[in-house]
Amino acid sequence: MRKARIQGVVATAILSVIIISSLLAPVLAPYPPNATEISIRLQGPSAAHPLGTDSLGRDMLSRALYGGRASMLLALAATLISMLVGMVLGMISGYYGGIADWCITAATNISQGLPGTCLMIAVAGVLGPSVFSLLLALTLTSWAGFSRIVRTEVLRMREEPYIEAMRCLGSGDLRLLFRHMLPNMLHNIAILFTIRTGRCVLSIASLSFLGLGVQPPNPDWSVMVYDARLHYRSASHLIIVPGLCIFLLLLAINMLGDALRDRFDVRSEEVREC
Repeated sequence: MRKARIQGVVATAILSVIIISSLLAPVLAPYPPNATEISIRLQGPSAAHPLGTDSLGRDMLSRALYGGRASMLLALAATLISMLVGMVLGMISGYYGGIADWCITAATNISQGLPGTCLMIAVAGVLGPSVFSLLLALTLTSWAGFSRIVRTEVLRMREEPYIEAMRCLGSGDLRLLFRHMLPNMLHNIAILFTIRTGRCVLSIASLSFLGLGVQPPNPDWSVMVYDARLHYRSASHLIIVPGLCIFLLLLAINMLGDALRDRFDVRSEEVREC
């Protein structure tokens, strides 16, 4: 329990720094993120540019401060949409059973059986690089995990004596699902939400690196990694700065998920995606 508390504090501290820095980027950034000056391109850290400059002479510190906005917002939005879709389908599947359960379970198995990265690349490639295609690609590869968890929990709870009692007292299906069942599965959903958010951040970085996600010249960490591919040997700070930012964000999210799992004493198997 103490380890989980320490992990939670450290993760919260790192996430708070990243989120606050991104929100206050217009105040903290010493230069506009897209301001170019070719005469100072590929310079290392200095007093004027603490994290150096990139191949177009843009300040790396300013771009790093702005860089987390798109990734975090897109990851949160995609995970939230996936959670809502998965919860609704999981509740329908677990509570009503029958043909609805068979169809949703089949769709879940198919979704989780497909290579997630390949599916995201295919969707984003067919629809073209845009926020909509990115959210759709992430949602299609994330909803099944939430649906499976919710279905399992609903199947376990729907025959509980207190559910039968509430049904005898006249409670409708929606009241039983959202008032009595949903609160008892929120801990599992919260843990899976943190895990999926971290994976979405990594997926967004991968798609952006391939040119299918956030597009240049937007100051995004994954775009910064993409821009560094031609100069990372001679100017290593170009890849170290955004790579370290992505690493710290993923580390904090995963630590928070582990802390929540230990706090609620949930087995890893209950929130893993098959």
